[in-house]
Amino acid sequence: MKNKTLKRTYDLAKPHKKTIIIVSILSLLVAITEIVRPYLMEIVIDQYLTKGLVKQGFLTITMIGFIYLGLVVIGNAIDFIAMTTTNMMGEEIIYSLRNRLFRYTQNANIPFHDKTSAGKLFVRITNDIEDISMLFKDIISTFLKDFIMIIAVMVVMIYISISLSMMAFFVIPFIIFFSYTLTKMLNKIYDKAKIIRTNLNTFLAESIYGAKIIKIFNIQNEKQKELEKYTKTYRDTRGKEGIIQALLPGIMTILENFSIAFIIWACIHHWFGIDLEVGFIYVFTTYINKLFEPITRIVENIETVQEAFVSINKVYDILEEKQYLEDFESGKELKKIKGKIEFKHVWFSYDSKTWVLQDVSFTIEPGQSIAFVGKTGSGKTTIINLINRFYDIQKGEILIDGINIKEINLRNLRSHIGTILQDPFIFAKSIKDNIRLNRNLEDEAVKKAIELASANEFIDNLPNGIEEISKERGNSYSAGQKQLLAFARVFAHEPDIFILDEATANIDTYTESLIQKSIQRISAEKTSIFIAHRLSTIVNVDKIIVLYQGKIIEQGNHKELVQTGGYYSKLYNSYYESLG
Repeated sequence: MKNKTLKRTYDLAKPHKKTIIIVSILSLLVAITEIVRPYLMEIVIDQYLTKGLVKQGFLTITMIGFIYLGLVVIGNAIDFIAMTTTNMMGEEIIYSLRNRLFRYTQNANIPFHDKTSAGKLFVRITNDIEDISMLFKDIISTFLKDFIMIIAVMVVMIYISISLSMMAFFVIPFIIFFSYTLTKMLNKIYDKAKIIRTNLNTFLAESIYGAKIIKIFNIQNEKQKELEKYTKTYRDTRGKEGIIQALLPGIMTILENFSIAFIIWACIHHWFGIDLEVGFIYVFTTYINKLFEPITRIVENIETVQEAFVSINKVYDILEEKQYLEDFESGKELKKIKGKIEFKHVWFSYDSKTWVLQDVSFTIEPGQSIAFVGKTGSGKTTIINLINRFYDIQKGEILIDGINIKEINLRNLRSHIGTILQDPFIFAKSIKDNIRLNRNLEDEAVKKAIELASANEFIDNLPNGIEEISKERGNSYSAGQKQLLAFARVFAHEPDIFILDEATANIDTYTESLIQKSIQRISAEKTSIFIAHRLSTIVNVDKIIVLYQGKIIEQGNHKELVQTGGYYSKLYNSYYESLG
């Protein structure tokens, strides 16, 4: 797992190797300026102040002071450049990663979205990406500088005095032991906290989207209690993390001061023949501080690094699931579709266990209007999903104009099919944008589609007309108005095949009659497929296909099926009895 995480992190940083090398060089220069400064102080103390001198040769204390100040300015300037460069690199990495992840969610197939909650994806694209950004924007620059500083300080300390260095380094095994032990404990807590946070965000997303249902069933208190369970678990987990995280800096401080005290004690008692001047003791203890300062900072950043690593794994666990990506590049490009649809011995299951469609075969000729009828769960909506190729069948063939839909370019296939669902989705954009859907459609084409959908009356009464901005998910409109917009959207894009899944269920009778005229006018030339529970809306279609438990049990027009007195006839009679 560790190797996998490092490989994924390397994958993110790989395009920016040159930047990392430059930042490393800059960090080395910063380390040099910080190492030289204590040495200048040692010269001032031992060669000037203790001897009561202000000048030796051409070099004065004032000149050394200016050199010291110059190193401070240069070091901070270089550090600023390094940190700015790293921050820009981090922003670029996060920009690229967020786009990759969003692109994946858009190109992933419907089975992926069936198994992955929207709340989980929100967490990945927002929270997890932000956690990763901290690693590349803040941690990498400080880590490089700190790592180089540690190495540089250790080299200088050994060069100055091997015996004192060994005393100072005596505590390093303890640092490694405590860091390793506590980090291992933190890893488990981070993994658990991430899972809890994802569940919490999923719960919050569902509760916000389902606010109306919560109010309808008056379960606000129950939802509040459910939230408190999530937040309590998350709080307790993060609390344990905080306790362990707080231990690390304290341990580092104790070990650092122990090391300094040990060095001073050794110098006072002349252990190992040590007899050093005051300035030299100062410079060595300062180097110990500069050694422990980056070590402490690295230890303090363990939490951020671990959270980033967990987030990288969570994001890459999605990005590396290639089996869910739809192929929009290969396949035949069809300029025009006549609209002949054939199902040949089609078998389909959502879970590879229970067959939803069983040996289904039928043909829809170009320009025909077809209706699918049957009880809930009989397979009507599944057929629509398969025509759009939201799912791939296990057995059989689906042909459009004699071509297997698996051979047709997926984007091209769907561009020829206009599907209107019972509950259409409206984006929080203007009505015009909701109809255009980022396509380059002329305003005249949009207005014509609105008239065809009989949506012009309600749109003209809006304060801003066609430029009116919809609320989230179209909540500013009624269910019927949203369906009118969905009709306008499909009419504007002029598909060759129309599919209507109970699309007029929420529209009043008068408006429905107007839309039916538009549909009849359009479907006279194009293949139209209807799924309807109100059987009165399909009496004039060319053919009705009756489904029962995933099998076709009857086919024919309305008059033929009523006369046979079969399953459809019973459905039709019971429908009219329910109206009476």
